Amino acid sequence: MSLMPPATRRPIRELPDELISQIAAGEVVERPASVVRELVDNALDAGARQVTVRLLAGGVRQISVEDDGAGIPREELPVALRRHATSKIASLQDLESVGTMGFRGEALAAINSIADMSVISRTAGAEHAWQLDGRTGELKPAARSQGTTVDVRELFYATPARRKFLKTDATELAHCIEAVRRHALARPDVGFAIWHEGKLVEQWRACAGESLQAHSQRMADVLGSAFVEQSVAVHYESSARRADGSPAVRVWGRAGIPDAARSRADQQFAYVNGRYVRDKVLTHAARSAYEDVLHGHRQPVYALYVEMDPARVDVNVHPTKIEVRFRDGREVHQAVRHAAENALAVPRSSATEGDSTSVAEGLSHAAASDVASGMAGGPVVFSQQGWAQPSMGFSAPAASRASDFEAMWPQSSGDGPTPSHPAVISNSRPADTPALPEGDWPLGRAIAQLQGIYVLAENAQGLVIVDMHAAHERIVYERLKAQLDTSRIASQPLLIPATFAASPQEVATAESSADVLATLGLEIVPFSPKTLAVRAVPVTLAQGDVVELARSVLAELAQHDASTVIQRAQNELLGTMACHGAVRANRKLTLEEMNALLRQMEATERSDQCNHGRPTWRQLSVRELDALFMRGR
Repeated sequence: MSLMPPATRRPIRELPDELISQIAAGEVVERPASVVRELVDNALDAGARQVTVRLLAGGVRQISVEDDGAGIPREELPVALRRHATSKIASLQDLESVGTMGFRGEALAAINSIADMSVISRTAGAEHAWQLDGRTGELKPAARSQGTTVDVRELFYATPARRKFLKTDATELAHCIEAVRRHALARPDVGFAIWHEGKLVEQWRACAGESLQAHSQRMADVLGSAFVEQSVAVHYESSARRADGSPAVRVWGRAGIPDAARSRADQQFAYVNGRYVRDKVLTHAARSAYEDVLHGHRQPVYALYVEMDPARVDVNVHPTKIEVRFRDGREVHQAVRHAAENALAVPRSSATEGDSTSVAEGLSHAAASDVASGMAGGPVVFSQQGWAQPSMGFSAPAASRASDFEAMWPQSSGDGPTPSHPAVISNSRPADTPALPEGDWPLGRAIAQLQGIYVLAENAQGLVIVDMHAAHERIVYERLKAQLDTSRIASQPLLIPATFAASPQEVATAESSADVLATLGLEIVPFSPKTLAVRAVPVTLAQGDVVELARSVLAELAQHDASTVIQRAQNELLGTMACHGAVRANRKLTLEEMNALLRQMEATERSDQCNHGRPTWRQLSVRELDALFMRGR
């Protein structure tokens, strides 16, 4: 085996400026889309109302970004290409409360070190524009209206090894379009156009009007009208306030309904103070809001905008400025989660008639009181031996009511049809049950039961098909959650504490977060320098894996809101309880019982999906029914 020769020592010396810029470019410029992002950032900071991007060969041969912003004065053009030269900040105080897209002063110098670049700019009142050659530093007059054009040619020509890592022109073009698209979603007041090889490939015109309306229009333009149609408006303000009285955290935007979920997370847009970011806190918070309404590993779609005090978020984390660090990540996590949860909680059936009023407004006053009384129930009692569930009968929409759940749907021993409950279409109506008034019910009036599984109802749009087990499962599940939320999380001491080997971070988290853990019903204390002991757990989770629960809570507490772990575990238990407590298939229902189910669906949060994420109802319009039978052709 040959020995490696000893390394030859090199003297410590200062690197030349060009090499420093090329090293910096390795972080700032990963591909042509990175250049597009940085140049569009500068254009928006300059107050542009129209930004045009022109590309050749996916941006590898040429990237030209034109804007109609304020422009750069002649005497400042040479300075603009120097490292760490910027007009955005001048002090540490400015850096700690950045309000612009750019601020590091690295981008232009980095791009100039690896490509052939020129800048043409003209300010208001100037006789003509000036053009600066990035290689030679030559400055000469040029023709241009007010604004700036940055032209970048032959990207990575000075670092050919980097060029080998680029993908095909089509792939690089797609990344460039995506970079502009992210800006377009944040700035509906600005028009954007993208040209490739002389052809217009994307254009989004500036949207006039009120801010929320303009953003909705821009979302429809960028993401498609289907995104707006299949999403709900999000608006949330935290109770904490800034010194000026504004909310500490404000979250708004649109969240896609569960039915619009995708197999990939390619339509998830999160912004902090107008800046597109990829942040674990925001991603985790949004995903948590969809936990019990998404099926399997489907990915939600959303465009969420977080507004907060710039001093409470650090954007100087990475040269690309796409990562941020929050001073209070738990506060932001809760705000984003509650914002999305509240928006998704309203059943879509409440808007079936074509308006976005609240569920209560979609019901008559009498029906609302009936539903409210029917949703009321006694507390859920947990014990080590099992759980006790109160009666879960549906309240009848008319004067007559079923007494309780057991009387309404007696449980059978088997899954198949029984002689007394045949699996047939049933449309019997009790003689004393009056017909439902026309148009009062978003989910319509029940007309039949199909195969003991589905409830068929007629509303103004056409036919509603309801999976009665899935629907009732959600109703029971939400009721159990509400009852649990009204009581404190009870803690149960363990007869023999469960110990486990812990990392230094887990030990430190347990020691510093003892009060938070206590509110969650947990007691986790150091047993030795490298061991933790779990002495108490929530009563409802006492039969589970307490060590795994403790590790999960400590891991999330280090980054997010640990209560989500407890809530997730409790919700899994409640989901099991709800599944066993819900009406089974092959139960023959009367029309009164079917209508009562529909009314409770209209009044129950998240009733569009069962707690496993499967849909509870579907709408077939008259037009769709006509198409099935080829009517009108």
